[in-house]
Amino acid sequence: MSQDIDYGNLMHTAMRGLIKTVLTSVSENGLPGAHHFFITFDTRCDGVEIAEWLHDRYPEEMTVVMQHWFENLEVGESGFAITLNFGDAPEPLYIPYASIKTFVDPSVEFGLRFESPDEEDDFDPMDDEIIEVEEEPQQHDADVVSLDSFRK
Repeated sequence: MSQDIDYGNLMHTAMRGLIKTVLTSVSENGLPGAHHFFITFDTRCDGVEIAEWLHDRYPEEMTVVMQHWFENLEVGESGFAITLNFGDAPEPLYIPYASIKTFVDPSVEFGLRFESPDEEDDFDPMDDEIIEVEEEPQQHDADVVSLDSFRK
């Protein structure tokens, strides 16, 4: 009997765990430095809790920003609750990790993208379409040294 390893699902689980770890740290210590997050989620996903007027305005997908003002951040096993300000009107939200489509911290050019199962059908492992992790390393001037000079 042969079973395949579901690497895509395992990576998504690990990446959602990373988001949970980051949000837990923020709930305990606040946002450090210039860090801030753009979180896009599927508003149709089971467990999403947003005001009806927000759901009417964003019937499929919504992006929220965690930056200058947020409160009541509570990180749970399957999602997180947060109160955000929409035009001077605080609104509580509950966002399950499974509903997250992208998580981006532009202050360090880091981002995660989750594809839905329908989008994964055309997956080519050479295209990196399931996961995009963008983190641009700092550029440093360096001398290139050939290893041949060290060989005997």
